[in-house]
Amino acid sequence: MLIIEVTNAREVMRKRIGPLGERLIGKVMDAESQVEKALIQEMEAAFQEFGIEARIVSVQGPKLEGTDYLQLPLQLREERQVRLNEK
Repeated sequence: MLIIEVTNAREVMRKRIGPLGERLIGKVMDAESQVEKALIQEMEAAFQEFGIEARIVSVQGPKLEGTDYLQLPLQLREERQVRLNEK
């Protein structure tokens, strides 16, 4: 199992949407969920290319505490089932 924590979602969104859109971060859109959605799309394509079937889940709530602990209150944001296309 992999756990990927995006630690610079706000900075990524600032670069993508520019200074005017920066005001929307946290008010109209959730930077973390937007970056995760784009990352899921890229991972899905890469997994299919490598022949990997997977379940990718975006959740809100878990927090990494140093290197020893993971807190797990969960709110499911998005889930994607990656299946191989039969030819």
